[in-house]
Amino acid sequence: MRSVVMIPARYASSRYPGKPLVNLLGKPMVLWVAELSAKAVGKENVYVATESERIYEVVESAGFNAVMTTDDALTGTDRLAQAAEKVQADIYINVQGDEALVDPADILKVRDAKLDNMNDVINGFSWISDDEDPYNINIPKVISTEDNKLIYMSRAALPGFKDPKCAPIRYKKQVCIYAFTREELSSFRAFGRKSKLEFSEDIEILRFLEIGKTIRLIETKSGSLAVDVPEDVIKVESAMRKVGMR
Repeated sequence: MRSVVMIPARYASSRYPGKPLVNLLGKPMVLWVAELSAKAVGKENVYVATESERIYEVVESAGFNAVMTTDDALTGTDRLAQAAEKVQADIYINVQGDEALVDPADILKVRDAKLDNMNDVINGFSWISDDEDPYNINIPKVISTEDNKLIYMSRAALPGFKDPKCAPIRYKKQVCIYAFTREELSSFRAFGRKSKLEFSEDIEILRFLEIGKTIRLIETKSGSLAVDVPEDVIKVESAMRKVGMR
């Protein structure tokens, strides 16, 4: 069973153009993610899927694999589905290109969960920390059954409550590590459009619910920080220094 990490890296990001190449502690962010992913699955099993020749050249120059995709992919998962057609593997692990603090152990945890549940899509989650705001729309909140199967995901602070005494003690958030088979990626792309909920929330994992897939959630370490907007760079660099990344 071959497992590969695929990192979607779109240069023309609507919220943060050029985000994969943003400098973090002197190195493009996408290379931090690639290096950490290589610690989990080996450098030969790490691919960056991009529509940008500029990103492609940076990745290849650093000795990593890059796969060119079209510039009209609806989402990062659609981009992965394109790239998966060119790379033979049994499991495709999507690690987002803005997760510069991703833990290689969490990548392996998601992979192992997929090996145990090949018919389910796997997605990571962690608990929102005290210094994070559950009302921040850049943090997708996770609603799941008690055995961690996804019910819904939202940018709103969910679950809601009628009586303040029933308010949740803490919230789950999505961690952008996923695991798919090629067939699951093909079915996702074949849907042909964003689902209505996916479009409203701008959360692509919701499309899998429309095609009847069970999404199994796997808890990863807390403290995950992604670069969503330029203001996040300082916070992420600070966190990288704290864990000794140079």
